[in-house]
Amino acid sequence: MRMIIAPSLLAADYGRLAKETERVDRSGADWLHLDIMDGHFVPNLSFGPGLVKRVRRVTRIFFDVHLMCSKPQILIEPFAQAGANQINIHVELGDQVTPLLWQIRALGKKVGLAINPPTAISMVQPYLDQIDSLLIMTVNPGFGGQPFIYETLPKIQQAEAWRAEKNLNYHIGVDGGVDFKTAGESAHVGADVFVSGTTLFGARNLGAAVRKMRRIVEASRAGTAAAPPRADECAAST
Repeated sequence: MRMIIAPSLLAADYGRLAKETERVDRSGADWLHLDIMDGHFVPNLSFGPGLVKRVRRVTRIFFDVHLMCSKPQILIEPFAQAGANQINIHVELGDQVTPLLWQIRALGKKVGLAINPPTAISMVQPYLDQIDSLLIMTVNPGFGGQPFIYETLPKIQQAEAWRAEKNLNYHIGVDGGVDFKTAGESAHVGADVFVSGTTLFGARNLGAAVRKMRRIVEASRAGTAAAPPRADECAAST
């Protein structure tokens, strides 16, 4: 699978989100990850479809919308209309999951399924042939800047094993505490989408940080040592 670098807008400067989006567009990143929080499913609020529609005007980059919401059924269509390319809902929603996946697909969008750290990976297994992307939360969702939970690595390994066993093509993403080190470790066990906020947006040179992360995850997935960082990558360290 192609390695996908996805800066998370949650870590951007909220006072200049259009400019921050343009910065991502120039960086060579593959996706822009947008965390939507309702203050109920997780104890925080972020932004709504109006803001997503506004930043969509300044870029054509793939929008990966992550609904950390108790009632995503009322939000899926507004975010689809605002410019989402992929919409992720949570497996923790139980009986709602199947109709939500169908709702996303019916709107012509890529389908993503997310899972929180305490939830058994077996919960996603019934849906793997219905999704385009599996997002494994590597922190407890709701706030940026948390440390990576290493106990989630076996989930990545299992998702990769199922993907190979069933000959499926879903992406395996990691979200939370993803820096240069943990991105490489996640790639080594099967991840191919790397949602990173603080490490990428905190870099002085976002493009160099994206290139560095891509180089690390590609080398890690291939089982080779990454080449020493270039000068521009050193300048991009957080």
